[in-house]
Amino acid sequence: MNHVNPLNKDQWSLYVDLTAIIQQADAYLTTLPVQITDEIAPQSPGNAHDYYSNGDYWWPNPDTLNGLPYVRRDGESNPGNFHAHRILLRRMRSRVACLTAAHRITGEQQYASHAVRLLDAFFVNEHTRMNPHLLYAQAVPGVCEGRGIGIIDTLHLIDVAAAVQILQGSHMSQADSIVLQRVSAWFADYLQWMNEHPQGVEERNEPNNHGVCWYVQAAAFARLTGQQAMLDWCREQYKTKLLVEQMAIDGSFPRELSRTKPYAYSLFTLDNFVTLTHLLTTPDDNLWEFELSDGRGIEKGISFLLPYIENKKSWPYGRDVEYDAQWPVAMSFLLLAGLSYHSERLLTLWHKLDHKPKEDELRRNMAIRQPLLWI
Repeated sequence: MNHVNPLNKDQWSLYVDLTAIIQQADAYLTTLPVQITDEIAPQSPGNAHDYYSNGDYWWPNPDTLNGLPYVRRDGESNPGNFHAHRILLRRMRSRVACLTAAHRITGEQQYASHAVRLLDAFFVNEHTRMNPHLLYAQAVPGVCEGRGIGIIDTLHLIDVAAAVQILQGSHMSQADSIVLQRVSAWFADYLQWMNEHPQGVEERNEPNNHGVCWYVQAAAFARLTGQQAMLDWCREQYKTKLLVEQMAIDGSFPRELSRTKPYAYSLFTLDNFVTLTHLLTTPDDNLWEFELSDGRGIEKGISFLLPYIENKKSWPYGRDVEYDAQWPVAMSFLLLAGLSYHSERLLTLWHKLDHKPKEDELRRNMAIRQPLLWI
């Protein structure tokens, strides 16, 4: 792992519930594989192997008989949109990540073998695999068949990339090792599409949380596939583009504060900025300590938001239009940054806040769900 100060195995239980991971993994051992072909998207212009989703905040047009073109209501998620592929992807992610974590804890091969079986179905098997692109993500009926900002839908695959890397370092059978090689090849193909297709380039250039999440994915997938040049480039962009464009002098993210969910979007962006810091930090280039000449850096971003996590009532900006009362929850940045800075304030929040929110909207905005893969 790239973390500068990795935890020893005997320290894991101080921060993660190892018993709960093993119990959940035991339940997953009897589950069938999840694959993209389990759900057909009626409006998709692609085939059964192509991922499809609708933009969250788009609703039928009240002024037309057929509801087209859809109209945008920022911050208001439409429960009638097609989200089945997104749910399948996250379900596969949760199972693979949990099984891999259980294997890491116990060393037992049954967890690793079942994780590989799930990976094979989702990424490798020609009858059930997902194609390595997101041409049709966050489509808007009557407006477009897919958008660059849909690439944020695969943010949850960073846990999968971390899991595959751990599994590759284990003693696997030859057959399982071949599957893992093919899964890595899938991620290499997807990263190439993300970096070269116009929709990927568009997302990469978004000056808000979408741009940050593009780089989080690029760094995670490049780390898995050994693409050092991409990692070096992401590190340079972190310093010269992302911090410069997105963080204000006080450590806030102005583009997120202007949204209809300023609190949730600020948390989400900080969470992903911290993940990116973790992914890109090396012993020779510690981004936890990096600052621009005016003092902007990840520590400034954490310092800005921390008082409002400890005391939500002191938040001086607008209330979120949805789920305002449910935030904050235990997001992985509290653990990763808490360990890196030896911060009791951050680690206290990690222990105190809810690790398993029931609302799908909150879980959707938590990229890392299995932090044991990252520490």
